[in-house]
Amino acid sequence: MTPRRPRGRLVRSYVVTDGRAHPTRNTLDLVTLLVAATDLQLTGLNPEKRRVMDLCRPGSLSLAEVASHLELPVSVTKVLVADLMDSGHIVTRAPSPTLEQSRAGAALSAARPSDAKILQEVLDGLRARL
Repeated sequence: MTPRRPRGRLVRSYVVTDGRAHPTRNTLDLVTLLVAATDLQLTGLNPEKRRVMDLCRPGSLSLAEVASHLELPVSVTKVLVADLMDSGHIVTRAPSPTLEQSRAGAALSAARPSDAKILQEVLDGLRARL
């Protein structure tokens, strides 16, 4: 009986990114929305970049969602997306605010001090459990 292959990727991450560890742009966040340009050809793109384009063509996806679909680390996905942004295949935009945030409007900046309080409560809870 032949041994089973592991279900993981057969291509190393550094091969996918052409040996680069950092994206050409440092503007990508996990919640950055990616929108594919529909007027550019996909010729010359490697399979992973084509897959990113296929995922983003029906609508926008966040960087984290694309990384999950590709089953690649976020850092590798950032390099791929930055390359696609440089070639004009992908356009990014900030995520749209939630309904609650848009209602709050200017109150968002006023809500920031409570963030520290919430973080302190989380920290206290974690310390109590450990």
